Order: sequence, then structure tokens, then C-alpha cells
Amino acid sequence: MFGCLVAGRLVQAVAQQVAQDKFVFDLPDYENINHVVVFMLGTIPFPEGMGGSVYFCFPDQSGMAVWQLLGFVTNEKPSAIFKISGLKSGKGSQHPFGAMNIPQTPSVAQIGISVELLEHLAQQTPVASAAVSSVDSFTQFTQKMLDSFYNFASSFAVTQAQMTPNPSEAFIPANVVLKWQFYPYLQFVADSGSCLCSL
Repeated sequence: MFGCLVAGRLVQAVAQQVAQDKFVFDLPDYENINHVVVFMLGTIPFPEGMGGSVYFCFPDQSGMAVWQLLGFVTNEKPSAIFKISGLKSGKGSQHPFGAMNIPQTPSVAQIGISVELLEHLAQQTPVASAAVSSVDSFTQFTQKMLDSFYNFASSFAVTQAQMTPNPSEAFIPANVVLKWQFYPYLQFVADSGSCLCSL
């Protein structure tokens, strides 16, 4: 019913069923895993009105299992990519695997899938840092490039009192860049109109 994939490793297509509605995949050497993909195999759909909550479990320093909610898979969204590299420390969250006797090994983590009502899944909050950005690499590059441009240009900022007349230079108010319709998120970078950029 479910599959699990880690880059550079074979696909795991057989989950360990620990209860009628709960499944677990082992992740050996989990310290070296950044992302994991959980997906439905397409052989058995969820029953009507049901979906699967996806959890990441790792042993803490004392060997106790720490479970963190990553997100969900459903018939409408049969696969998901989760970032687990930042989740290997911190607090756990409530989870439905508490009564399960799942063996813990120091270097092995687990991905747990619990089949639950969609109404229940909608009320749960996954760990924020597990979400993988859906922005493509070109967009990320463009955003970083424009951030760099603004930071560089604003490093030359002077107040109006500090400006010396120079007929060969054009001065552009920084708020013009901040108001640029294709780059509205720059508004948090600096207070609008607080500096002038010399180009």
C-alpha cells in the first residue's frame, strides 16, 4: 500500500504492519538522510474519508522514541517529500504509535504511517521545518540575487544631509526599489524611504 524512498537507496515497498491501521519503515543510518519520500503504491487506495498521517521517529540520547508529525498522504495527494535533516533533535509531538512495541536501535529511525479520518488529519499541525519548498531553483536563485542587489545598493545609503551635489550621478530613493511590483517581499528588508541609493 505504501512506499518509502531515500535518495541513493533502494525503494522500500514493503512496510512493517504494526497494527491494522499503522505501518512503519526503518531508516538505517538516519543521521545521513536529508529528505524522505513517502508515497502510495497505487495498489490499494485509502477507504473513503480516510488518509495517512506520516510521522518521523528517532531515538533521543536516552534511547527513547521521539515522534514528530511530518504531514499527510491521501488518495488526492498520494506522495509527499519531507525534510528530516532538521528534525533529529527537539521535542516530539502527540502520536498514535504510543502503545506499539516498536524496537528502537540507536542508528535506526522510522517513518510511521497511521491511517486516520481526513477530519482528524485536518486538525493536526505538522512540524513546520519538515515541509519542502515548492519553489523551483530558478525562482530561488532570482530571489537571492535580488536580495543581494538590494543589500549591496543599500550599503551605499546616505541621508539627504550627507549628500553632496554631483551633476554626473543619479540618486534613486530606496523606496522605489521596495515598491517594485515584481519584488514586493523586499519591503521587510528595510524601512521604506529610510535611505537613498546612489547608482
